[in-house]
Amino acid sequence: MAAPNGHGPPAPSDFPPPVDSVGEFIKRELDDEEERIEVGVAIVGGGTAGLACANRLLQLLAEDEALLERLGEVPVAVIEKAKTCGGHTLSGAVMRPGPLQKLFGDLSREDWRRERFAFGEVTKESIYALPNAKAKLPVPLAAVPNFRNHGNEVVSVSALARYQAAQAEEGGAYILTETAASQLIVVDGRVVGVRSGDKGRGKDGEPQGNFEPGTDIQAQVTVLAEGSWGHLTGTAIKEFELADGREPQVWELGVKEVWKVEKPLDRVIHTLGPWPLKAASKYGHVGGTWLYPMKDFKTGDDLVSIGLVVDLDYADATTSAHDLLQQFKLHPLVKGILGGGERVAWGAKALPGGGYWSMPKLSMPGALLVGDSGGMVDAAALKGVHHCISSGILAGEAIYRSLRHGETLESYERAVEESSIGRELYRVRNTRQPLQKGFLRGAPLSGAAIMSRGRVPRGRLAWHVDDQVPLFVGDTADGYPKPDGTYTFDKLSSVYISGNATRDDAPNHIRVHRNVPREIAEAWRWMCPAGVYEIPEDAPQRGFVDVTVNYTNCVQCGAITAKGGRLTPPEGGDGPLYQLT
Repeated sequence: MAAPNGHGPPAPSDFPPPVDSVGEFIKRELDDEEERIEVGVAIVGGGTAGLACANRLLQLLAEDEALLERLGEVPVAVIEKAKTCGGHTLSGAVMRPGPLQKLFGDLSREDWRRERFAFGEVTKESIYALPNAKAKLPVPLAAVPNFRNHGNEVVSVSALARYQAAQAEEGGAYILTETAASQLIVVDGRVVGVRSGDKGRGKDGEPQGNFEPGTDIQAQVTVLAEGSWGHLTGTAIKEFELADGREPQVWELGVKEVWKVEKPLDRVIHTLGPWPLKAASKYGHVGGTWLYPMKDFKTGDDLVSIGLVVDLDYADATTSAHDLLQQFKLHPLVKGILGGGERVAWGAKALPGGGYWSMPKLSMPGALLVGDSGGMVDAAALKGVHHCISSGILAGEAIYRSLRHGETLESYERAVEESSIGRELYRVRNTRQPLQKGFLRGAPLSGAAIMSRGRVPRGRLAWHVDDQVPLFVGDTADGYPKPDGTYTFDKLSSVYISGNATRDDAPNHIRVHRNVPREIAEAWRWMCPAGVYEIPEDAPQRGFVDVTVNYTNCVQCGAITAKGGRLTPPEGGDGPLYQLT
């Protein structure tokens, strides 16, 4: 099947989603005063970055009664679309402890574990190359120092966010859960707040009996802490040209499970592949896996976090992160750890992989970007949680200086650049780009970049955009196991244990072309970890096909936005309710 221009196979970028980001998602005036909510600082997103910002700002305001009073009855509001803060938050996650220790200096690591968001310090670690479905080759840690985790803490970011939310609420924050931020309010070139989404509309958008219209939330400063593929973040980047002069952002998709196991795992394990991914460059596969030990210090349960991440610039349309994870679980290394255990949690999330060169400008008049919204992930080390917390702290301090002393919000950008965030991301600025040539061709140069701490290669390496990669229907899916419901699982049973609670008659929040070349339809069908996209059984094997969108299955991972569609906010309260991810 040729692309519309007649040259080669189709790419998702040939069929852009029916979206006008600036026209649809920016509101140019505020409602009348009596119809809007006024707050001091509005933070969009109740994840680790946004809540770190809330807590640090509230710590400073507690010592400044005059400014606290000037900010009004609601000095800080956190707007979170999930049922609880952390409900849509997912990561590996082995966290460097420093930033959280700085934020909550009166808490020990033993306190973290009692609060049940931390599950033990890393004392041992192993790395393996997996050449095939049976073998494993130990890799010396010295050869991949970016994976060094000794002394870090295994955490659940969803549980950490719930803890942070409780601390923020105790400090005076107003937490608005089940509230989607649907529009950015921009007046005279400045962000002055956000508009919350309507609730209680039917499938066709008609108001139902429980309909509640959205509300303008006016703020002196707005913080976009939406995580990966933030709806308003993308709109702000276009409106204020924040990505001009930067490399395009690229994305990865991670799928994770948590297992209760019979025997405790005594170390952190990473694998470098190439298996279960394909080594040949034509597939465009780059990724890796993890196994992390988790000890629930309250119940005594031994848990294991297992996951797989794959870059979203692959070419084989049958690539499925969820099914690759099920395939990975069949390796003897993994079966020896999980065998006889029970899966207790599942989730999926896209993450920004572009690193230093792809970070947008982090401030605009009236607003800031923090955490994953600003692309602050070290994909070479699989690390981002500590950067999220650090950026939130720096944002809170910059907002305080702006409100108290009239400093420009651009001071936040300088603070990030001079912090551990800027230093660490700069060192790995050119490590991932070579892998876009394929694992075998790119690994030597990527390894040189890591071992030289960024001195080689010199200059600025470019990215190609995920949705511009032409797709073909390959054979990656031939290796996927048939789900047995005990050890390997299908997508729909996985969505069920995510706690997804989207109404069956909710409006559709996903924008895609419904009639696309078979290659693109196959890519969406396989890619989505929640089984959102289907191809009718009687569809032709070649040419254009119709796509069915089961949007109520969606766990809002965001991968579709990287591969030819657009995820927009669902009704507040819809989506998963992650507990252990």
